[in-house]
Amino acid sequence: MREPAERAVERTLGGRLWQLAGLAAVAGLAWTARDVPAALGGRLTGARAQRAARSPQFRDGTFHNRVPTRTMPGGDSGRNLLRELLFGQQRRRPTAPVPLLRPAPAPTTDVDRELNVVWYGHASTLIEIEGQRVLVDPVWSDRCSPSAAVGPRRLHEPPVRLDELPTVDAILISHDHYDHLDMATVRELVRRQSASFLVPLGVGAHLDRWGVPDDRIVELDWSQGHRVGGLEITATAAQHFSGRGLRRDGTLWSSWVVAGAHRKVFYTGDSGYFDGYAEIGAEHGPFDLTLMQIGAYDRAWPGIHMFPEEAVAAHLDLRGDLLVPVHWATFNLALHDWSEPVDRLWAEAKARGVRLAVPRPGERVVADDPSPVDGWWQTVA
Repeated sequence: MREPAERAVERTLGGRLWQLAGLAAVAGLAWTARDVPAALGGRLTGARAQRAARSPQFRDGTFHNRVPTRTMPGGDSGRNLLRELLFGQQRRRPTAPVPLLRPAPAPTTDVDRELNVVWYGHASTLIEIEGQRVLVDPVWSDRCSPSAAVGPRRLHEPPVRLDELPTVDAILISHDHYDHLDMATVRELVRRQSASFLVPLGVGAHLDRWGVPDDRIVELDWSQGHRVGGLEITATAAQHFSGRGLRRDGTLWSSWVVAGAHRKVFYTGDSGYFDGYAEIGAEHGPFDLTLMQIGAYDRAWPGIHMFPEEAVAAHLDLRGDLLVPVHWATFNLALHDWSEPVDRLWAEAKARGVRLAVPRPGERVVADDPSPVDGWWQTVA
């Protein structure tokens, strides 16, 4: 039988081990959460807040859509979204690896009328237009979240590394949600690129906190433009919301028009379907190519994300020629099947006679000679 002194030593050692394990767990949590406060971004202060207050979109301390829009799930009587999220039968992930491509060399003939796009996944896209390059909503992190440990995780790797991107002339951000504005990606782009960040009003506060030089931040309200070389880039209306923490709508959201001397591109950002598309088409169209958000929709939030059929309708309102879908395939952000957005889009585009290109992540789309739609996603759905 062990002596009482031996048992006391064991209890003391066991207690210390548990203390050490607890300290290690706390230290681990602190380490994984170390970047969360910075990732939440900055707040409107000083001249930036004064400028926001002058916007027609800003009142009562926040930005607003043109018409009242429900931005929280609701209206589905008897529907339990959490239960559906956890136990629903949707196939929300691909069953095999998403095929990735490295961009083929861009055509070098008739650069003055060049128009290509390279889709890297989700909304991250490179627009090559008349010899200039515009990078849209770049997100290269593993998760779209303020934390590297929790939050929606990528369903495929980026097809190229950030250090493999060509030199770009402008970086566009549509709004401040984590799947469109990523702190780690921004910081890396500041190191590797010299382009300015064109952002909606207020988003510059986040960039400022992350070390983006003030002379590389261009904040725009809807209908305001900025010249980048031979391009006129204009922030246009969208129907969405913003927020990276508990506070909502402290920054503006937008769609974008990228116009050269001969070619024009429209990017929706995130938006519900609204009459603003017809207005943008009348003022800025026609467009040679539209980048249309098609994923992360649900009948519980119909006003802030488009259903695929609405994306086709918006493309027609915009007077678009070639439609390229974005905002699908990369992050699991809604309750529909992984491949449903593009299946529905393809059917609607055929029904309405809309030219469509559906690239694999990393594939370059040449606007004047796009590859035929081949249903590649159906082999991994």
